[in-house]
Amino acid sequence: QVHLLESGGESVQLGGSLTLTCVVSGYTSSRAYNRGCMAWFHQAPGKERERVATIYIGSGTKHYSDSVRGRFAISRDNAKKTMSLKMDSLKADDAGMYYCAATYSSVACIQNEDYEYWGQGTQVAVSS
Repeated sequence: QVHLLESGGESVQLGGSLTLTCVVSGYTSSRAYNRGCMAWFHQAPGKERERVATIYIGSGTKHYSDSVRGRFAISRDNAKKTMSLKMDSLKADDAGMYYCAATYSSVACIQNEDYEYWGQGTQVAVSS
């Protein structure tokens, strides 16, 4: 069973930077993990969970939501089994919980339901 563990969330000042990390564990020999995608989701208080950054495992293609494009950067280190989200120029709207998610199936990686595994989340606060 794949397990995802996020870290790095903390309180930062408006305009500041932060890097979140997701550590993946639990790979088994019974399944291939060279397809699918991993993503970061953001959930602000009282709002729905939104996918903000996606990386496709096979191609390495990255996709960002309009709200973070140009400010956030997703990356993946296959050897270390980690995924990161570099967040720059943080805004008040970026505050909330950030979740790491993954799927190793051939799905579109668009709907929340496409993702098989989820972390517990890490909290980001942005103060002025």
